[in-house]
Amino acid sequence: MKDFMEFLNKAVTPYHSGQVGKEMLEAAGFQALSMEEPWDLTADTCRGYYTSPAAGVLLAFVVDGAYREGDSFRLAVAHTDYPCLHVKPAAEKNGAYSLLDVEVYGGPILNTWLDRPLGIAGRVMVEGSDGRIMAELVKSEHAVLTIPNLPIHFNRDVNKGVEMKKQVDLCPLAGMNLGEGWFTEYLAKLADVKPEQILDFDIYVYNDDRATLTGMDAQLLSSPRLDNQTSCYALLRAIAARVESDCDCTAGAGTLPKRAGLSIIALYDNEEVGSNSRQGADSTLATMLLEKIYDGLHFSGIRLKEAIMKSRCLSLDVAHALHPNHPEKYDPANTGKFGDGVVIKLSSTQRYAYEPQIVAEAVQLCRKWDIPMHRHVNHSDQPGGSTMGPMTAAWLPMPTLDMGVPIMAMHSSRELMHVDDQKALERFAKFFL
Repeated sequence: MKDFMEFLNKAVTPYHSGQVGKEMLEAAGFQALSMEEPWDLTADTCRGYYTSPAAGVLLAFVVDGAYREGDSFRLAVAHTDYPCLHVKPAAEKNGAYSLLDVEVYGGPILNTWLDRPLGIAGRVMVEGSDGRIMAELVKSEHAVLTIPNLPIHFNRDVNKGVEMKKQVDLCPLAGMNLGEGWFTEYLAKLADVKPEQILDFDIYVYNDDRATLTGMDAQLLSSPRLDNQTSCYALLRAIAARVESDCDCTAGAGTLPKRAGLSIIALYDNEEVGSNSRQGADSTLATMLLEKIYDGLHFSGIRLKEAIMKSRCLSLDVAHALHPNHPEKYDPANTGKFGDGVVIKLSSTQRYAYEPQIVAEAVQLCRKWDIPMHRHVNHSDQPGGSTMGPMTAAWLPMPTLDMGVPIMAMHSSRELMHVDDQKALERFAKFFL
């Protein structure tokens, strides 16, 4: 769990998640590619590659010399973003107190952001001495913000549930009378540039709490960003294993099953706001990636269409675990608890992607490799959220299955899970790819 917890602590924005993911892949021997250049993938070796066509997006694949045009492949997707607060362009609210003006990104549980140690992180667009525009990844050196609650004496109904006014109640406090331009100056310090070099920024407020093991037996993990860094980490570990184990990709290695000749992961941004962006799952990015892989292998485009129809896609996102204080919110027979393993998410309305064939294949895989699993269906009066699965299946019409780890406090600034469920997800992802 130590490596996973460190990943959670570092992946504070989609940009940082992508950066940490690149570092993991490079350490495993993956090579960087550009979507803006032609690829030559014809070397007869076991090869891992990654590309980042947009900030906050990371695509990676492994293809072996035995892969033939029209063969099936494996694709697995997850998302790098999470519900949080986003800093507005005119960020400063100055006076005796210096505050930040923010907007809400996605659907967070708002009151969980109060009285927390908060940091800022994201990208700063900088003009260089030669006029070129460069992107600098920045992260505060420590917690620099907090959003204090109003005392109960002035908010007597707070424990009865009081609606928060986003424009008023969520402005983080940065300090006392910091003066005009303090935010730009701080960003310049983080980016190691002069304030006048900053042309734009895309900055998020993140919960600076650390990932922590809890519970009497230390089997529970409390952390920000479990949704959906649990899935990102599992897929990064799984795709890296295809290169790290050995390069005999057709035979398998150690406890790994026979490998797919082509395995792909796609970590998208913007899932929490609908995925309908150039860096989201509701785009042609995965299709473009497959086309470039086939072109780089000098394969026929029509054979790619055949390959898609016989391939499989895994959509990983967190699932709901039974909450012990509110069992009435869950279907009594179709909800699992902590420690029950990976979750197959089912919805007849296709809010989650599934069909019987790929569900059966997932169950068979779990049985073969002794991976705990259970199926989840929402309470009929609680529709739940949606995922990338259905939209991915619409762009690439292959059998697609939504799965994930069960968590509590989903969309809180700090969520809760069982460590064994993460281990189960990592094993499933490794065997799937």
